[in-house]
Amino acid sequence: MKFLGNLLWLVLGGIIMAMSWAVVGLILCVTIIGIPFGVQCLKIAGFVVWPFGRDIALGGFGVMGAIGNIIWILVCGFELCVGHLLFGLLLCITIVGIPFGFQHFKLAKLALIPFGARICDV
Repeated sequence: MKFLGNLLWLVLGGIIMAMSWAVVGLILCVTIIGIPFGVQCLKIAGFVVWPFGRDIALGGFGVMGAIGNIIWILVCGFELCVGHLLFGLLLCITIVGIPFGFQHFKLAKLALIPFGARICDV
């Protein structure tokens, strides 16, 4: 069932958001200062491609993680969060799209707080 959900996910906005994460990650990796943020984006892009069967555990970040998250929100986290929220709202209009909308809402939280978040298997 997870496999089918992940395949439908790619069609219902997953591939677009994964490409958004990857493009932002590659742009951030151009500068030396942006490399930690770009690497985090590329990790999350891999998660966005195949989210069903995995979950996010938020928290557990220290002072540097908190500073990184604040900088992240100001640089590009807010825009990625809005993208996931819009996809989530569009998908929740239909009954079939509700599970995919919830995945986008989960990823919207991750878009705001990527540092200190762990991706776990369910």
